[in-house]
Amino acid sequence: MLYLVPTPIGNLEDMTFRAVRILKEADLILAEDTRTSAPLLKHFGVAGKMFAHHQHNEHKAVAEIIRFLQAGKTIALISDAGTPAISDPGFLLVREAIKHGMVVQCLPGATAFVPALVASGLPCDRFCFEGFLPVKKGRQTRLKSLAAEPRTLVFYESPHRLLKTLAEFIAVFGEDRPASVSREISKVYEETVRGTLAELKRHFDTHAPKGEFVVCISPQL
Repeated sequence: MLYLVPTPIGNLEDMTFRAVRILKEADLILAEDTRTSAPLLKHFGVAGKMFAHHQHNEHKAVAEIIRFLQAGKTIALISDAGTPAISDPGFLLVREAIKHGMVVQCLPGATAFVPALVASGLPCDRFCFEGFLPVKKGRQTRLKSLAAEPRTLVFYESPHRLLKTLAEFIAVFGEDRPASVSREISKVYEETVRGTLAELKRHFDTHAPKGEFVVCISPQL
């Protein structure tokens, strides 16, 4: 069986009892970065075998992992933080495991965009999760295709690109579009700033962006 196991995005108390049990029982643990995951596993007393599984090796590693699954091994996939395959490696392995008739289960757990969306104050009954925009090629095309999107938009962004991205959002969606920016979710300096896109841009012009960000933008009214 292949388990996708969410790990905390900040506060270690967000780890579930079931997640810890699965990791302890797994024959193999696939981690996005073993150096990042090792302290987490040690904290919860998990001593299973851990191997790196990231965007640079996942294409080559999938066939071998499938062979382990076919041999009856239980494998757990974790990312550095949050739910595997959500803006992290995992999709290719899940697709191949299903194709080969393997049992795949994803445990419920931490992911950044859900608390950011719920806390935004924007409509969350219907939303469009875009994750990270393309860095260069296709970026403007993607944004323009979302200009009239009738659902709340959700994006991930890094601190060094946040100001540029907010400026692009203003150009495409208009400076008066309601939005929110959340950072460091479940961590010590967790913060959500709400307002129009123009107000958010002014805020981060004077408050240097730090941490990882989730940007939610109101649907076109």
